[in-house]
Amino acid sequence: MSSHRCGARSFIVAAVAAVLLSLLGCGSESPATLAVPPAAAATVPIDADTLPASQPLSVQVSSIGVRTGELIDLGLTAERELEVPDDAVTAGWFELSPTPGEVGPAVIAGHVDYAGVPGVFGRLPEVQPGDEISVARVDGTTAVFTVYEVQRYPKSEFPTQRVYGNTETPELRLITCGGVFDEASGNYLDNVVVYGRMTSALRPRSN
Repeated sequence: MSSHRCGARSFIVAAVAAVLLSLLGCGSESPATLAVPPAAAATVPIDADTLPASQPLSVQVSSIGVRTGELIDLGLTAERELEVPDDAVTAGWFELSPTPGEVGPAVIAGHVDYAGVPGVFGRLPEVQPGDEISVARVDGTTAVFTVYEVQRYPKSEFPTQRVYGNTETPELRLITCGGVFDEASGNYLDNVVVYGRMTSALRPRSN
């Protein structure tokens, strides 16, 4: 995985905020459910409002029964659109965004479904304000975000600045496709965006 300094990421995210960065390429419509693997090791809280840079490993959204596998890095396509994972079950972190726990909006994307296979974020529209999202990080810490809003936008009206623009505190964006499935194009017409703010952080309990 590549690494970037926080300042460089913040500059790049601000620069690309004028570009349409909606999630494209979701596949055929089908229901999606994923089981939650066994619980992680015991943790204790960290007294911190922000965390140093550390790339995300996985995402857990207990309210919809999702824990991802290892995240991949996502960049921009030649058309300046957000890359998408190559399969239904893999989610990815937009590597030009802050890492989860740093100041700014960390962006993680996945499919609602793909090529007829249920997607890792197939149940994302069911997330509600107040739900928690935990993001495990390479340094062993976990950033915990509380959802404050869930929105669905037409891809033609995607609010790029709101989703990708700088914030004063650590935030999270989970993005997938949604709305009506267009048989002609093979894509959904909308994007679903879950907005969250970091409300706690955890580290593994020492023996």
